[in-house]
Order: sequence, then structure tokens, then C-alpha cells
Amino acid sequence: MSEETRPGHPDPGEDRGEEAVSEVLSALADPTRRRILDALAAHGRASATVLAAELPVSRQAIVKHLAVLSRAGLVTARREGREARYTVLTERLGVTARWMDRTASDWDARLAAIKQLAERPATEQGADTDSDTGGSSNDTGSDTGTGPG
Repeated sequence: MSEETRPGHPDPGEDRGEEAVSEVLSALADPTRRRILDALAAHGRASATVLAAELPVSRQAIVKHLAVLSRAGLVTARREGREARYTVLTERLGVTARWMDRTASDWDARLAAIKQLAERPATEQGADTDSDTGGSSNDTGSDTGTGPG
């Protein structure tokens, strides 16, 4: 049975997109990894040795952080002599940014609807309440003394 037909996995591409966003957000949760990405963006490409000289982190720690960034699809390495030079990959950042934009738009729409309901004039809210209870704001009732006995 192929992955495409397994129960619970109707669209592997969609699952992969959500997984990619999760991997990116997880990788970016660490401030050191964000600083590494910033340094790589400033340099264009750099080795772990160069990054370790700029950041208050050991070369070994930089290599481990770069491995996380690489698994998340945020950097790629290319061998140049004895060292690997890393560069930033922007595709996954773009996918994540678009997901964040969609999520923000969805929440903006929800919050706008809540605000609109909360700011409705009291007369509109009262009319809804009266119609729910079967009463009417024009109900004269029998307390006027005009009714029978």
C-alpha cells in the first residue's frame, strides 16, 4: 500500500506542509539559532568557525544548531576544502510566513466579528432578548387598569 492510500494520510503533501511549518517554528524557537540565521544572512555564507567567532557559543554548539536548522530546511551546507560553508534557504521561511499571515487573517476576522457583536447598540441587543422570550417592547400588559376585573 502506498503512503498516499494509507488511512489517516489522504494528502501527504498537505501533511508535509504542516510538518515543515512545525519544524521551522521549532528551530526558530531558540534565540541562538535565530542569531545564527541573522549572521548567515549578513555574510551570505559562513563556516561554523566564522559563526563561532562572532557569537558567544562554541564551534561545537554552532555545529549542533546548524544541524537543527538544516533538518528544518533553513540552511544548506556546501563543502569548500576542509570546511562546510552554510547558507540560508528561504523557501521554508516563506511557507511559514504565509501560514502565519493566513492564521493572523483568520484571527483578525474572528476578533472583528466578536467586536461587532460586542459593540452592537443596546436596543438591538434588547430586541433580540425580547424576541427570544416571546415578549415585546410594546407590550402594554394588564397593569393599566383597563382590563377585566
